[in-house]
Amino acid sequence: MNRSTEQRTPTGETTATTAPTITRRIGRTTYRVNVHFNPNSKETANEKIIRMVKNEAAGKAAGQ
Repeated sequence: MNRSTEQRTPTGETTATTAPTITRRIGRTTYRVNVHFNPNSKETANEKIIRMVKNEAAGKAAGQ
């Protein structure tokens, strides 16, 4: 399932984009997550996840 959203271009024009949606049902609850990202990001999603895991591990190792 995809959700249509509007996005502004650098010139100020509005364009329609399609944001992917992930739907999961756990028990009697359905979770719908709209996926979005910054097209100008300097790191990939994989790099970001690895960085977050390393930061979390470093915090736990330091006793936080």
